[in-house]
Amino acid sequence: MEQLKINNNAEDELIEAAFQDVLNGYLASNHRKKVEIITRAYTFAKKAHKGIRRRSGEPYILHPIAVAKIVSKEIGLGSTSICAALLHDVVEDTDYTVEDIEQHFGKKIAQIVAGLTKISGGIFGDKASAQAENFRKLLLTMSEDIRVVLIKMADRLHNMRTLGSLAPNKQYKIAGETLYIYAPLAHRLGLFAIKTELEDLSFKYEHPEAYQQISDKIKESELHRTEIYKTFSSPIKAKLKEMGLKYEAKARMKSVYSIWNKMEKKHVPFEEIYDIYAMRIIFECEDPTLEKVTCWNIYSIITDLYKLHPDRTRDWISVPKANGYQALHLTVMGPDGNWIEVQIRSRRMDEIAEKGFAAHWKYKIGEGDEESELNVWLRTIKDILDNPEPSAIDFLDTLKLNLFSSEIIVFTPKGELLTLPNNSTVLDVAFELHSQLGLHCIAGKVNHKLVPLSHKLKSGDQVEVLTSQTQTPHREWINFLATAKAKSRLRAALRKEQQPFIEQGKEKFRAFIAKHKLNASNELVTKILGMLHLPNREELYLALGRNEISLDDNVVKSITRNGSQSILSKLFRRKPTEKEIPDKKEEIDTKKTYILKHNENGSNFKIADCCCPIPGDDVMGFIDDDNTVVVHALNCPRALALKASYGPRILSTEWDVETRKFLATIHIEGLDRFGILQELIQMISSHLSIDIRRLNIEAQNEVFSCELSVLIEDSQVATDLCNKVKQINGVKQSIRIH
Repeated sequence: MEQLKINNNAEDELIEAAFQDVLNGYLASNHRKKVEIITRAYTFAKKAHKGIRRRSGEPYILHPIAVAKIVSKEIGLGSTSICAALLHDVVEDTDYTVEDIEQHFGKKIAQIVAGLTKISGGIFGDKASAQAENFRKLLLTMSEDIRVVLIKMADRLHNMRTLGSLAPNKQYKIAGETLYIYAPLAHRLGLFAIKTELEDLSFKYEHPEAYQQISDKIKESELHRTEIYKTFSSPIKAKLKEMGLKYEAKARMKSVYSIWNKMEKKHVPFEEIYDIYAMRIIFECEDPTLEKVTCWNIYSIITDLYKLHPDRTRDWISVPKANGYQALHLTVMGPDGNWIEVQIRSRRMDEIAEKGFAAHWKYKIGEGDEESELNVWLRTIKDILDNPEPSAIDFLDTLKLNLFSSEIIVFTPKGELLTLPNNSTVLDVAFELHSQLGLHCIAGKVNHKLVPLSHKLKSGDQVEVLTSQTQTPHREWINFLATAKAKSRLRAALRKEQQPFIEQGKEKFRAFIAKHKLNASNELVTKILGMLHLPNREELYLALGRNEISLDDNVVKSITRNGSQSILSKLFRRKPTEKEIPDKKEEIDTKKTYILKHNENGSNFKIADCCCPIPGDDVMGFIDDDNTVVVHALNCPRALALKASYGPRILSTEWDVETRKFLATIHIEGLDRFGILQELIQMISSHLSIDIRRLNIEAQNEVFSCELSVLIEDSQVATDLCNKVKQINGVKQSIRIH
């Protein structure tokens, strides 16, 4: 009993210290000091969550306190947001209502808590739901009060920091959802530091070995990097001192996730990633009107000292990014012969870059400005939400188009500036200006030159949209649209036009089902869709309504062959032997790690053909509609979408496959010479005894590239093969591609 009392006292002290840390951070900020209401919110939340613990065993109240600390210290929000963060789970997890919150803390805090409750999926509870509808709610709340999403971001960050206490399948689901939605959303909101940490934490749980390897290599090369940075930065610092500038200069490391991303995209090892760090110069400037000229003065000093890369200067001071980011980036040749990026910012720009829109408010005067920064983007999001996609995956993909911020800036003939995603076309501009312009667009004029609808735009282009009342929307337009707004508007118009055909198709399908006395189950529809190579029911009904396909007796024979026979045929067929009886598919326990097995009777899994993983790869399982486990590589784009949309169907998996071989593709390139192909084939088939299934080689002048498909047991064989091939004279690169 005495021991329990001591433990309780220690816990109380820990909780009080954590809350005091939040208060100290708030008091050190430049917000108005509303300590009394924050203390009341803490006391209220502590009482509400009394006796409740997290999966890790710690008192639950430590989670809202940690979220409040992130909201205050890392995002820079004030007392209203801190109170809402402390209270964010009270309505969701206890008997208190939004009305109780309003009575004690006022309307504004109650509205934010209500918004947070609305979008809560109970991430750590049995109600875990990552369906698209949840993200739709999350984004709808942005237009009500942006602070809801900022607090949700802090909540997600703390959940990611404490993800270790969860089961592996939950870790995959939450990490995948974070990487797919929350990290791009943080980027779009300008929360760069949070976005980077979310990416790194997701990567750590999805690819623990790769994460550890890259982290170790960063530590190993630290001394060498520090020496190069010192040599590079010393003359710059000396010149800045001569200018009499008050500044801070530091080396900014690329995150583990972005290094890995570059390795994957460029198919190169860690040693060939040269831009692992950049130099960042942050200068103090009291007068905002002098920021731009100071940036260019520093630029001038650096380019006097080092050779400039002509194509890699980025001026985000004159035209900031859509998320508010401002800086001047240039790339110069370093003393070791590698390119080094230098980022130049004022202190104000740096705060905005790290803390996003919340930092804007600090530099604004007057009430109401805090929402204005995001209005344009929020309008775009509302456009998408008003016309949601019928499929969860489609909706999330459409949404992501607008969350990434690789952007171009174009101008209308009147000089109006439009910020669009990369690869946007004339048709995107038409839809951006007005839906009707998009639907009736026939062509465009870019810089006064006539171009087709599909013409891809570049930053700085002046775009004029040409329309005709006789023009109608076409299905193939979807292939060259880049903006979410344009895609959702076009799909909505096509659906309206297609609705009569869809209704006719539905009637034909019902008549077909009734005629052949079939059960219109999801399984049957899935079989028909697979046989006709159609993506969903809507496309099936549309094709039927337009008489593009027909359902005849051959379809019936095909779909009944696998177990939908008549009662008579079931009675009179011969009794199968024990070996022929297929295993009855049991309910799969998603809480346990699923062992991927293969023996003489077959496999208990199916390999996804989108990424073709092999044993040794980091993989996850997805339970499809037939209760079959489909194995995806963790970094497969399709797997990312599945984790974000169908969390409860995700499985943690482990390979236990010995007898089966898998197909892998190896990309080889190098200097062409007589006999190199013969040497390559001889090494693979004779010395390494690997079965070659496909070989495609192409030589251009003195360089060759080759794609090789081989049957192997696991990823280690692929790694060994690549290393051996690199030893052949003339081979410069040998990597496995997914």
